[in-house]
Amino acid sequence: MGRSEAFHLMGVCDVRLQMRQIHISVKPNNPASSVKSGVQNVGFSNPAALEGLSQCFLQSLSLYPELRRAAESSLAAAADHPGFHVDLLRLASAPSYDEQIRLAAAVHFKNLVRSRWSSSLSDHPLISPPEKDQIKSALLPLILSSPAPRVGSQFSESLSLIASHDFPHSWPSLLRDIVSSLGSSAYYSAINGILSAANSVFLKFRHSFDTPALRGDLKYCLDLFAAPLLEIFLKTSSLISNTLSSNGPMESLLFESQRICCEIFHSLNAIELPEFFEDHMCEWMTEFRVYLITTYPAAVETDGSADALRAAICENLQLYMEKNEEEFKGYLTDFASAVWNLLITPATSPFRDQLTITAIRFLTTVTTSVHHSLFSSSQALQEICLGIVFPNVRLRDEDEELFEMNCVEYIRRDIEGSDIDTRRRIACELLKGLALNYKEQVTALVSMKIQNMLALYSVNPGENWKEKDSAIYLVVSLATNKGSMSHLVDVDSFFATVVVPELQGRDVNASPMLTAGALKFFTTFREQIPKQAAMALLPDVIRFLAAESNVVHSYAANCIEKLLLANDKVPAPPSGLTVAHSQVRYGPSDIDPFLPTLVTNLFNALQFPESQENQYVMKCIMRVVGVATVVGEAAAVCIARLAFVLGEVCKNLKNPVFNHYLFESIAALISRSCEKDQSLFSVFEANLFPVLHNILVNDIAEFWPYAFQIFAQLVETSKPPLTENYMQLFQVLLSPESWKRSANVPALVRLLQAYLQKMPTELNCEGRLSQVLGIFNKLVASPTPYIGHIWNVLFTRLQNRQTVKFVNSLIIFMSLVLVKHGPGVLVDSVNAVQPNIFGAILQQFWVPNLKLISGFIEIKLASVASTRLICESPALLDASAAELWGKMLNTIITLLAQPEEFLENVENEAPEVQETGGYSAAFVRLHNAGKKEEDPLKEIRDSKEFFVSSLARLSSLYPGSKSCIFVIHLESMACHRIEMPFWGESKKDGVLGKSCGSLHYAVFQGIDHSGGQELGFLSPSLKEIQRPVVEELEEFNALALVSSSSWKRRRSRRNLWPLGTFQSVASQRGLEGTESRARALLGRLEYQRGNFDAGLQVFQGIDIRGLRTRMSKAIAKRTLVQR
Repeated sequence: MGRSEAFHLMGVCDVRLQMRQIHISVKPNNPASSVKSGVQNVGFSNPAALEGLSQCFLQSLSLYPELRRAAESSLAAAADHPGFHVDLLRLASAPSYDEQIRLAAAVHFKNLVRSRWSSSLSDHPLISPPEKDQIKSALLPLILSSPAPRVGSQFSESLSLIASHDFPHSWPSLLRDIVSSLGSSAYYSAINGILSAANSVFLKFRHSFDTPALRGDLKYCLDLFAAPLLEIFLKTSSLISNTLSSNGPMESLLFESQRICCEIFHSLNAIELPEFFEDHMCEWMTEFRVYLITTYPAAVETDGSADALRAAICENLQLYMEKNEEEFKGYLTDFASAVWNLLITPATSPFRDQLTITAIRFLTTVTTSVHHSLFSSSQALQEICLGIVFPNVRLRDEDEELFEMNCVEYIRRDIEGSDIDTRRRIACELLKGLALNYKEQVTALVSMKIQNMLALYSVNPGENWKEKDSAIYLVVSLATNKGSMSHLVDVDSFFATVVVPELQGRDVNASPMLTAGALKFFTTFREQIPKQAAMALLPDVIRFLAAESNVVHSYAANCIEKLLLANDKVPAPPSGLTVAHSQVRYGPSDIDPFLPTLVTNLFNALQFPESQENQYVMKCIMRVVGVATVVGEAAAVCIARLAFVLGEVCKNLKNPVFNHYLFESIAALISRSCEKDQSLFSVFEANLFPVLHNILVNDIAEFWPYAFQIFAQLVETSKPPLTENYMQLFQVLLSPESWKRSANVPALVRLLQAYLQKMPTELNCEGRLSQVLGIFNKLVASPTPYIGHIWNVLFTRLQNRQTVKFVNSLIIFMSLVLVKHGPGVLVDSVNAVQPNIFGAILQQFWVPNLKLISGFIEIKLASVASTRLICESPALLDASAAELWGKMLNTIITLLAQPEEFLENVENEAPEVQETGGYSAAFVRLHNAGKKEEDPLKEIRDSKEFFVSSLARLSSLYPGSKSCIFVIHLESMACHRIEMPFWGESKKDGVLGKSCGSLHYAVFQGIDHSGGQELGFLSPSLKEIQRPVVEELEEFNALALVSSSSWKRRRSRRNLWPLGTFQSVASQRGLEGTESRARALLGRLEYQRGNFDAGLQVFQGIDIRGLRTRMSKAIAKRTLVQR
């Protein structure tokens, strides 16, 4: 492979236009000259230059890759020149050009804004300040005047991106201009454009984390826009009401205006209930209810305008139920009734589905709140189930059409794990909400309905097949915790009598929707179905891979793939091992007998129309290759078929998820087959090298990181000396051009490591060593601006969809960044995304979820990172963060104190490959081509010892600064005997921090430690750092005693402490000598809390005079040390 071949089209733009799906037939005569003629000159202000730029965008939409890539390369080069971004706006707003060209220019402008507006976003040259000012002054008028809705929406998104960085501090005129335009506009087409611009600005309040800076921005917006928003909303409501009463023609623009107002309402109320909206809640809620209960003329009902508005209103009701329930409860009964009646009223508008989903979601929130009694009557429960739930669970004609005509969308909505709400799914969520408080009644209603459905099906299976489908769907959708719904139906019996007959049918093309439902049931309850029964059905499931229905063979592939992930818990052996284990239920011996038929059917499924790039089939291939024993002829066939598929995919990239699993399958086959049989290596090289060479030569940039990872895997698997093909590839690797694309760097580093291990002697030949050293210098010296992108993506995912697994993974990743680069880099890089967001992340996610981390290395990594945060980060050592510091301390101790049974060994489990949402130039690691993960903290043997020693060092630096925090945050310490450094002063040293003494917190909850046995969770080796300080130990034991939950449990409901409590608890804890001091400290605490009666009672019988002098001295000394 020659280097010149691989790099003849290197300058590809990183940002891909969304309009690539539009196919414009422009035949390339001379791509280089035609593109350069439009972009070579920088200035586009004159009409001729704009015409050339428009031709460049036209060619960027071409079907021909050479012409398209050349145009994109020229556009990327032109982006570095001043004035280019303003000229993009000129082209996108010029009505004389084709709308597709204008849309392409608007999309390109938006992507450039995303990557070049802020330094935290990328390493591209930033847009100059003068050009930024031009853009900001022109963007709002363009939004208001744009006649093309799609172009205008791109302008609005660009405005939102700019406002997220500059508004309000660097763009104070924006909101004032919007308010001024709103007041001067008389036509609703212009008013709606202004409201859309405001809506795009306010969206950040929905998706950003709550911080003081964000609240300041919100107050600024409320002061300027809350009153005008209510004014225009009431004005439009009056126009609609007057038009309705006079039977005049109703304009959809009025309802569109109200919908946008409702969306702005949602954004401005997303963080908390503002005072203005609380004061004017009656006006808003009155109009909201009118729109829900009023029927409007057919024109606005059938075109969906009214239902779109109602859906936005239901979203606002949902928001108030979640965040402002106390203020909203006075309106709840009327709205619940209005929404209920709306759901049982038939309609056919295009927005009825969205309205139904949002309305049912609102009712679901009500059923799970303290106001669930609104639905407590038997009649109400029956009406909801019969009138709302069951009708929406039943298949509709639209569902059948989607199943047949748009299989991809049907699967996306219906497949297990989807986060897309549908009528069927949200109806079942409502049923679950009702069952929380009325389980018996709901179970009886659902069970009866399922029996009736199955009875109707048995009478006439051909006509009533939808009844059986609904019954299966109800059982599947109501399954929780991996299918534990035994109170609803007997899963084993239902599976055997209802599901198995559908899977054992001879004709794989008969009743495809029923078959899909049966396969989904099998997949959902795979953990509960015994292995013997599942293995008996596996041949039938494999048969359905040959079904003509795309949904059926996709569900069959998904079922097999999920089955291969099923695990069984292994009980602890009698030897005393307490670590929980799990093992894969289905291994090579189970799959190998079916391998020939399974592989054949899987690859044949990729030949069906619309399944050539079926991601579920390819994911199943990846899983089968990773589990089964694929060697010999079977391996040769698999690699040949995979290489062929890759070659076809390279012709037109469409499905990034499919392509990722394709490369994962290749990597898995190399790692499992070539390592077992070296004779296959030449077969793999013969099949893979041509297609990988094609990826490099044709500059398919999206596949370069994948290709380099596969090359690295081949180099690592091969035996020296390396062939000439590898030596040519090495020249490409050493070329500086290869390293210019940041997405290639991780894969190239991996490939370089493989070469250095396989050919150390050849490194000194032909000047290669100097080239390698040059690459090393470049990597070390280059900045790392990509962390901002990473945080943006992760926090967006966190904001939109929070799961325990994702939050835990985020904590692990942030911990890894901290231990690699230090607390300062972590805190600063996160706060660069949004000011002060790091504290919000700690408060809302890190502290609550840290104790849920499992796995030995994961717990070690998270605990060490958290310890370094509280001991090294200035952000947490600041006095203003004292409460957060204490909570972090509490949760670290809880994490370290959990027993070993929670350190679950998950190393042998097959991982879930993360699916990517679209094409990008980012690096995506191939799991099956990766190296074995190692402990990133090898130098730290014991995380508990690291925790204690770190606190000891901190106490020596800041003596006495955290003692009050220890008193408040002792909840997790109350369960264990914990060695901790004490924050106080010593009469011997003046400062106890100098002695770094480790003290035992005598805080136990129900633990009998008679006989003096050691119950601490810390290793005995830590005792060597103990230096007892008797006086401080006595006082600290007293503090621990008054803070323990044993005292709290003995408090009466009147916040009084019963007599005799102190003596009994102190005696149980072996602390008789500290009783008086404990009571004195507790009395002071109660007095400070305002519990005067309790404080006086605690002081009864205590020699206050004897203790006052000693306590005053101690407090004075601590105050002096702190100052």
